[in-house]
Amino acid sequence: MADSARALRLAGTIKKLVARALETEIKDPRLGFVTVTDVRVTGDLQQASVFYTVYGGDEERAATAAALASAKGRLRSIVGGELGIRLTPTLDFILDAVPETAASLDRALHEAQQRDAELAKLRENAKYAGDEDPYRHPDEHDADGEDPSA
Repeated sequence: MADSARALRLAGTIKKLVARALETEIKDPRLGFVTVTDVRVTGDLQQASVFYTVYGGDEERAATAAALASAKGRLRSIVGGELGIRLTPTLDFILDAVPETAASLDRALHEAQQRDAELAKLRENAKYAGDEDPYRHPDEHDADGEDPSA
């Protein structure tokens, strides 16, 4: 079994090779604006998961997924030729959900900011139901003039 440092180096190399091959080698018109975001290689170096994002909507994502599926063999042979290792890992292309997750987090943060602003407006004119500080302090005297600590 390979060590994780070697798997990380191999993942970085595969990421560069696949990105370059998508830009220069693969001429499929279905291929949209693809960005390879991450590659993860298993510990035995037999499988590589290539995470990618596509600029555009659902149609572009589906077309790009079909183009990547049809180009998988060519990409694997390009990667195998450049790596020079005994066994070339299989490539699995996975649509990365990072942009959608980031957008939903941005929406949630914006909503929280709006709610905080609404609460701040309500707090401006709010008054205490009782005394501002309802606790007795040792340096204060009772209303009848006695010292509470005596």
